[in-house]
Amino acid sequence: MAVIVTIGGEPSALAAKASTTAIPIVFAVGDDPIRSGLVSSVNRPGGNMTGMSTFIAAVEPKRLGLLRELRPSATTMAALVNPANVQAEMQMGDIQAAARNIGNEIKTVHAGTVREIDAAFAALAQMRADALLVATDALFFTRLTQLVVLAARHAIPTLYSRREFAAAGGLMSYGPNQDESYRTLGLYAARILKGEKPGDLPVQGPVKYELVINLNAAKAIGLTVPPTLLARADEVIE
Repeated sequence: MAVIVTIGGEPSALAAKASTTAIPIVFAVGDDPIRSGLVSSVNRPGGNMTGMSTFIAAVEPKRLGLLRELRPSATTMAALVNPANVQAEMQMGDIQAAARNIGNEIKTVHAGTVREIDAAFAALAQMRADALLVATDALFFTRLTQLVVLAARHAIPTLYSRREFAAAGGLMSYGPNQDESYRTLGLYAARILKGEKPGDLPVQGPVKYELVINLNAAKAIGLTVPPTLLARADEVIE
């Protein structure tokens, strides 16, 4: 028996779903897999698919709250979204809804290519963005260094979705532990190879979301991180 494991988010999972209804598929995605059309139920997925989701829509209010706590005087907050992502419209809706819930207006900038990332930061500088939320997207992760360098160059306090950004010099990240996520995928693949049906294995969510703050990045842009935020961080990079 073979198992397909996808780690590229919704685009990879949806492509795998379209390719076969027979081979078991274990996915890692950011959105609600029911809303994405991957499974019919979280507890009993049915069909040939199961896996791991970060359920990022439920976390957007928390992420924006952290960003506002970091920059309480911010008047212009922005979100960077990849319009080529099949979930882009949902992402923008979730972020806008989360912003309304915390009483903020948020502007959306788009980038679907390397050159468009540069252009997006030029637009952010022109609009004098006080803070930036980077949406979860495979392109953005592959362009991790580019994003971190541009955020520092334009001195825009930025919140990312994965620890790797903060470890690479980004200011702050809030998201699931990726090692734990990949471990879940491996365990599920092993269970399926031993005979269990993917449709009987519930879609898992993160055990924990981690807040990581890079004080070197804060110092480089002249930003003082509030002590209350530092006290809640799971990791502070100095």
